[in-house]
Order: sequence, then structure tokens, then C-alpha cells
Amino acid sequence: MTRLVVDLNRCQGYAQCAFLAPDVFTMHGEESLVYSPHADEEQRERVARAVAACPVQAITADGLDGAVGGTSDGAR
Repeated sequence: MTRLVVDLNRCQGYAQCAFLAPDVFTMHGEESLVYSPHADEEQRERVARAVAACPVQAITADGLDGAVGGTSDGAR
């Protein structure tokens, strides 16, 4: 299981994560992000792509080793 943390102070609402992993990240209104702090294994690749696509690097994720575009801590 992947553990996610989004720095909501850094998040600018670009919604790239919601586009790439809609089962994990959703936009509530135009600027408010809602997300599940734990993503299932089947979401791993989508979450890795969402972490990599965040233009402000607001998402960190543990448990993405070996996933496409992922790192162990989500740092880029």
C-alpha cells in the first residue's frame, strides 16, 4: 500500500493528480484537493505518474519503489 501526503499549502489546484489518478485524488470545487492518504496496490502506477506530474511537487508518497516515475519518498 502506498502512503500519500499532499502539502495543501503548496498545492495550487492544477489537478494533474486528479486527472492521472482519479480514484485517489479529486478536486472539490476549483481549488480544493481531496485525496485518500492510502492508495491500493493497483493504483501504484497511476499514483507514481501523479506524483511526477505535480508542477509544484506538493505530493510525497512512500511505497512507490519500482513504480513508473516513482521514488521511495516522492521527492523530485
